[in-house]
Parts: sequence; structure tokens; C-alpha cells
Amino acid sequence: MNTETQNKTKEVTQKTMRITGCEAIIRCLIEEGVDILYGYPGGAIMPVYDELYKFRDQIHHVLTRHEQGATHAAQGYARISGRVGVAMATSGPGATNLITGIADAQIDSTPLVCITGQVSSHLLGSDAFQETDIVGISTPVTKWNHQVTTASEIPEVIAKAFYIAKSGRPGPVLIDITKDAQFEEFDFSYKKCTGIRSYNPVPKTSKESIEAAAVLINQAKKPMVVWGQGIILGKAEAELKAVIEKAGIPSAWTILGASALPTSHPLNIGMVGMHGNYAPNRLTNECDVLIAIGMRFDDRVTGNLATYAKQAKIIHFEIDPAEVDKNVKTDVAVLGDAKSSLAAILPLLNAKTHPEWLKEFKDLYDIEFEKVIKNDLHPTKEGLTMGEVLNEINTQTKGNAAIVSDVGQHQMIACRYADFNVTKSNITSGGLGTMGFALPAAIGAKMAAPDREVVAIIGDGGYQMTIQELGTIFQQKIPVKIVVLNNEFLGMVRQWQQLFFDKRYASTEMTNPDFVTIAKGYYIEAKRVKKREDLAEAVKEMIASKEAYFLEVCVEKEDNVFPMIPSGASVSDIRLS
Repeated sequence: MNTETQNKTKEVTQKTMRITGCEAIIRCLIEEGVDILYGYPGGAIMPVYDELYKFRDQIHHVLTRHEQGATHAAQGYARISGRVGVAMATSGPGATNLITGIADAQIDSTPLVCITGQVSSHLLGSDAFQETDIVGISTPVTKWNHQVTTASEIPEVIAKAFYIAKSGRPGPVLIDITKDAQFEEFDFSYKKCTGIRSYNPVPKTSKESIEAAAVLINQAKKPMVVWGQGIILGKAEAELKAVIEKAGIPSAWTILGASALPTSHPLNIGMVGMHGNYAPNRLTNECDVLIAIGMRFDDRVTGNLATYAKQAKIIHFEIDPAEVDKNVKTDVAVLGDAKSSLAAILPLLNAKTHPEWLKEFKDLYDIEFEKVIKNDLHPTKEGLTMGEVLNEINTQTKGNAAIVSDVGQHQMIACRYADFNVTKSNITSGGLGTMGFALPAAIGAKMAAPDREVVAIIGDGGYQMTIQELGTIFQQKIPVKIVVLNNEFLGMVRQWQQLFFDKRYASTEMTNPDFVTIAKGYYIEAKRVKKREDLAEAVKEMIASKEAYFLEVCVEKEDNVFPMIPSGASVSDIRLS
């Protein structure tokens, strides 16, 4: 046998081997570059965990304390790294406990691959112990799902899952694998998926749409950009910056778009939406061309659609054709990847400035500063505000930290006041609004980016939904920083009750445990701050710590987050008090 034939034989041997389905699952994950896996074992997935034990030097498994924590940790991992997050659970309740995180990932376009064990194929449909139809349950909240009943399907299905999860508009995929398929032997080989028939993840950008968009932008007297997470997912930060700087366009962001452009950039005019900044919300209804990039015109951004930007020509840069004209009728739709689309339009744009238009934003910002921002960041009242806590964290981290926020008043404060100098720095639950998201998501974020400071900002309500993940932090020795802003209320609900339900605080006041003692019970260094004079030193100590650190800050019980667009109102009706 000559050397060439020997090499070919060796190559085939390496790529084809007779193994079990459960070993194949692990080898597939390794082929896809998975280094961290979040999960919780159980009967129907136990064979896979047995194989995972043998490959523990190649894949680090993180035992979360709840399966929902596994999906949120995988989300945090994906959001800060740009890679696919992976979670695994058993059948029945293990699988159903993944659903909230999967639904969160679906609406926020986060690439996940979730693997669940299932009862043996001959028991399907028999109401066997811990059997649920997880494929049926997850269909509405996954980009794709599939049930595997024979081992030979595993390589192709997993390859397809990773391709679908990360291609085009990302999203979660679920693979359900029966127990007999895990034990069955077959001849294994692996080939990464590079395309699927009839699936076109990135639509072709037409030259005509680029040219039409450029004409509208060049003609505009009062143009305005609203960008979303599509900029970050498409790695188009540099292209966005180049476009808005050349055309001199004031640019606002949705919650998930935050950090794509540094907070301090002169054309960054702030956040749109229900608790966004005064100027970009008000002037949405005064611009003559509205350029939406990688955002989906969510109701929290648009307010009343009947009055949203009716005076403006609408240009929509979007990778997902289903989002075009879904909520807001566009004049020009530019389909395709944001990075390539913005690069294509750049040379067609005229170099311009809009000083008078920009002054309108500055004037409205000054009003917001006097009526809201100054009181949030530099309060004169005795009690601590959430805003001044964020301001102190900005000072201590110099705006370079990744902020992982939960859902509620603290989330809006974090998004409004955190300084973002680095992309992929705002990790939060946007579309689904999942309380309990932040603590496990911060775990995933810190493990994916160990060199970055990761600070979780959480309310006392959401914190208790996933507080058990302190056990994961302790066991894995993850040096994440946890800040609980404790107002002893479900703050956002209480704010609505105050403003719209005559202060009937129905089931929103919290009687909380001793959070510091609980953290110390998990061997996590902890401190409580109640006075303003103690805040700076406590935050400094937290940031300086090389280990996990818990900081509870007792803030004003009945502070509200303003500005605010009342539900169903126009963006022009934004309130400052």
C-alpha cells in the first residue's frame, strides 16, 4: 500500500467509527467547538452524561441549579461571545423547565442549541414516566426542532441544528433524543452543515433598494436612525458608525441595540421606547426620514402605531423578511445582512451635517436632564436612588463592564444610565421580559468572557426567582458581581399601580429575606448599603474583588422611572413626571 492510500485509509478511519448515539452527541458538540455546556442530568439523558464524563477534559459541564438557569446561562454565553450557547436536560419536567429560556432566546434572536432526553421510542405516546411532547410544546418558541429516534440521525441533525441556530437571524433550536437512540450503535462520521435546501438565511440585497434608500437619506433635512440588536448580531458596529458619521444622522437605539455605538458618541442620542430618552421619542414624530436598522418595531418602541412616524419616509434594513411591513409600513426595505448592506450604501451617501436638527435633540435632552436625569444621578433626597448606583458603577468600571440586567425598574435604569464603551455590553431580556434572567445569564457571560468585568443588576423580585444559581456560582467559582437594588416592591408593577390604579398596591410589596446572609451561606462575599456615604467604597470593594461578590443596595421604595410613555399612547405623549 503506497503512502497516499495509507493516508486516505487513516482519514476514513478517523472520520468513521462505530459508536453509540450518546457518544456521537458528545463528539458532535466537540466538532462544533462547544467548550462549555449548561445542564441538569436525569434519567432520560443519563447515557449522554455518562459519555460526557469521559470527555470532561474537552467539554466543561456546568451543573446549574434549575434547568431554566441552564438556558439563561447559555443565553448569556451566546450574547457576549457571539457563539452558540448549549443547554441540556432530561425529559418531562427537565425539558419543560427549559421553555422559558428558549422562548426568551426566540424573541431576542439568541442562538441556542438545547438537547433533551426522551423516553424510548416504543414508549412515545404512552404517558410513560417523565414523558412530555417537548417537540410539540417547543414548536412555537423555537427556530427549528426535531425528535431523534435512531442513532444514525444524530450527526446530521446536530450539524443542522447549529447551522440553523447561528445563521441569518439567530434563534434557539431544540433536539429531543430518545433513550434507545442514545444506546444504539452506528457508524459515526461528522460533517458540518453549510446549507439547507429551501432555507435562505440571508436574503440577497438588491442594488435598487440600496440606491433608493441613499436617495431618501441624501434628500432628508431631519433624518434619524433607530438601530437594534441586528447591528450587534451582524457585527456591523463599524459600518453603522461610518454611515451615521458620514451622513451626520442622529441615532437612537433599542434596548437590545445598546452598546453597538459608544454612549459618548456625539451622534448617539439615547434610547427609544417606553422608558427611553425624551428627545428621540418626541422627535420620532418630527423626523422626515426614519432609518430603522436591525430592529423590529416592537410595541414598546413605537407606542400607538396609528400615530408613529406618520410624517416620515421609512427605510428598514432587515435580515428577516417577515419583519418588513409587519408593524410599520416601509417606503424602502433593504433586505440582507446589516454589515454588507451598510457597507454598500456608504459610498452613495453625501457627507452632511444637520446642526439645527441636532440642536433640537440637545434642547430636549437639557429639559430631560433638569426634570429627570439630574434627580436620578445626583439626588438631594435622603434615600438612595437606583440611578446613582449605576452612576457609581460607571465611575468604578469606566464604562467597560458588561451589564447584565434583570427585568423591571432597575432594568430601565441600567439601560438608561450605564455607560457602554464596548459592544456586547448590555445583556438583558428584551422581548419576553423574563424576571430571573440576570443571575444565570451573568454566569454564562462571565464564563464566555472571563477577562471582562460582568456586573448583574437585579431587583429584589427577579433575584428570588433564580436565587438558587448562587450555588452554581459557588461551585464553579465564577467571579461575577451581583448588585441587588432592593426597594421591597415589585417596582415596575407598583409604578403602574401608583400611576394608573390609584395606588392600590395589590400583591406587589415584598417581605424579603436577609440577602446578605443567604449570599454568605453560599460562601460569597457580601455587603449591604443603606447610606449614600457608604456607596462608593462598597462598589469599589466589589469591583476590586477577584471572586464573586454580592452587594445589596437599599433604595427608595416608591421611586418611579421616567420618562414614560403610557401604554397605548403616542411616542409624542412621553411623560417626564
